[in-house]
Amino acid sequence: MKIEEIIAMENKLLQGIKSSDVELLDQMLHDDLLFITPNGQVVTKEMDLASHKAGEMEVEHLLATFEDVKIIGDNAIVVVVYDTKGKMLGNPIQGQFRYIRVWKMFTDGLKVIGGSCFQV
Repeated sequence: MKIEEIIAMENKLLQGIKSSDVELLDQMLHDDLLFITPNGQVVTKEMDLASHKAGEMEVEHLLATFEDVKIIGDNAIVVVVYDTKGKMLGNPIQGQFRYIRVWKMFTDGLKVIGGSCFQV
């Protein structure tokens, strides 16, 4: 596993988020994913995919700035800031959000197993 591979996967995930590509997101997120939102809500893979299927998230702008990537065995930890503009459940979202995301290598490839974000 190399840093370049992780950044490529992050960019692929970003495209899936922007386009609400549920099939792609389903492949990239581990079934036991846990993610903590800025308001403290714990989100599972099923919840995340359901919000994309329902069109609850509209992305107008999403630009990533990678701050750090660490590879530890078959895991990778990514810190990235997203400049974000869009809507969630009809409410505007705008600003910069720092994410920490954990990737793990499985026999069928890299998958996101956890993460969190907050507004900066």
